[in-house]
Amino acid sequence: MEPVLPFFMATPGPESLLERAYTDAVERVGDTDEARVRVLDAAYEQFCRMGVQRSTMEDVARRAGVSRITVYRRFSTKDALIEQVVRREFRRYFDRFLTDIARAETVADRVVLGFVSSLRAIRGNPLIGGLIATEPDLVVPSMISDGGRTLATVRQFVAGQLRREQRAGNVSADLDVDFVAEMMVRVSASFLAIPSLLFDLDDEDQLAALARRFLVPMLEPPAAPE
Repeated sequence: MEPVLPFFMATPGPESLLERAYTDAVERVGDTDEARVRVLDAAYEQFCRMGVQRSTMEDVARRAGVSRITVYRRFSTKDALIEQVVRREFRRYFDRFLTDIARAETVADRVVLGFVSSLRAIRGNPLIGGLIATEPDLVVPSMISDGGRTLATVRQFVAGQLRREQRAGNVSADLDVDFVAEMMVRVSASFLAIPSLLFDLDDEDQLAALARRFLVPMLEPPAAPE
């Protein structure tokens, strides 16, 4: 069996997979190699239908209608192919996230919309959400066994959004944005990784109410001790 890259695992190098995906989204990076796009599309469909572990490079080549050599010329290993497919999905997620929060009028609305949008986009993604549901052994261990790098990447992204709110005067300058971002990300990650028997994670009204009750109050810095 070919090795499989843990799904959310930060890859070696100066940037993690998530960091590169976010950079791609911000810089509007796209694929111009038609054969490469064809292989990525086929891999995405194959992984969605059969799962990552049960899919081979030969399966992807057959679905793409190209030779196995064509696949290997563009992706030297199955791990490399998986990484690029997942990276493209996260790039699409970041594209959607930035579009969604731009519609909100207040910082509180942006926090709520960002939380709801994130869970909806990831859980509803046929590949990412499907893997969380059907192959959790690929997902959960890599989220918690990479030394915190994956969560740190998302936390940096959220903290960056909060700092923009600070510069715009929408959030107190006394707010510890890194701490708040960490807590927000951990709440979101727990709902993604562990099913809830209390909340219907497909009910956006419930998610929005949860965010307003528990996440929005985090935007206020703690009161100074008397």
